[in-house]
Amino acid sequence: MTTLAKLVEEQQVLVCCGTGGVGKTTTAAVLALAAARNGRDAVVVTIDPAKRLADTLGLEHLGNVTYEIPRTVWDPHATAAEGGRLSALMLDTRSTFDALVVRYASSPEQAERILENRFYRNIAGALSGTQEYMAMEKLYELHDEGGHDVIVVDTPPTRHALDFLDAPARLTRLLDNRIFRFLMVPARAGLRVAGVAVQAFFRAVGKVVGAEVIEDVVAFFRAFEGMEQGFRERAVSMTELLADPGTAFVLVTSPRRDAVQEAEFFADRLRSSDLAVAGLVVNRVHPRFATDTTVAALRARAAELAERAREPSPEGAAAARLAARYDNLADYAELGRRERAQLDDAARRIGATAVAFVPSLAHDVVDFAALSAVATHMLG
Repeated sequence: MTTLAKLVEEQQVLVCCGTGGVGKTTTAAVLALAAARNGRDAVVVTIDPAKRLADTLGLEHLGNVTYEIPRTVWDPHATAAEGGRLSALMLDTRSTFDALVVRYASSPEQAERILENRFYRNIAGALSGTQEYMAMEKLYELHDEGGHDVIVVDTPPTRHALDFLDAPARLTRLLDNRIFRFLMVPARAGLRVAGVAVQAFFRAVGKVVGAEVIEDVVAFFRAFEGMEQGFRERAVSMTELLADPGTAFVLVTSPRRDAVQEAEFFADRLRSSDLAVAGLVVNRVHPRFATDTTVAALRARAAELAERAREPSPEGAAAARLAARYDNLADYAELGRRERAQLDDAARRIGATAVAFVPSLAHDVVDFAALSAVATHMLG
């Protein structure tokens, strides 16, 4: 039987997905920490521009460059296996885009033309889908360069996480799109010698956005020429990485109905891409500490005390208060039991091979001591 602990020990890439506010960042941090304590070189990457990962790890700042957290911070009592390392980084879309341009440019001069282009400076990091593609690029870069035994990815909320998974295919579709090829005509032929229809189109658009903008766009595509194949090959490699047996998807949710529905939607979307959910983490569940028999016994005791409470005496008043507490405890026990039954059904529909339930904690997870507490429930 597969467990989350086994995934942490064996997988090369763990992609944590889920809707917002379900503890996805915490889960990613716990998995990376557990891998490091098992003696593996682990890095956790967040795509979310918010500082949640840095806060969870107790760090002041995270950037686009991998930062290794000192072992004395995450293993203060020196109980972890030897060789373990823990690093983290937060995606910087613009920096990653710049590095990609430099990688595929045929010369330093071509890279400089693109990086200095005003159109590029305006769209880098702002174009729809750019963040998701660059996140996939950062994941592939870390995997391709080696040096880490396991990479844990904290993705954006579910629907945006789907953009992350689709990013390589979307880039390929863009490069094959007729509009892209149309825009590449003046880059390849030069605007002056381009076809009449192309010239007319750019003149019409220039009247709306300005001739300088059109010149910047044409200059950008001219500078981009010859780099398409490198992007295509990279996109194919990224898609292969997602489908690789060493990559596992960990779905994170909470008992909320909308969160569970979102988790099931994501699982269905993965299946349509011939991928599967390897692990399911349900955070903030109510404790399951009673059976039907226990609940019935609590109700009976409450009824017995309620009967005694009819007596007009101090003892009757005390019995009334105690009866209310028994009823409250029965309600709480029944809530935990029903919630777990519903979550077990959802887990079967999702098809995860490893499932973990993490109870609500009395404190926020903002340091490694709290992460260790969560790990106890999540990994056993």
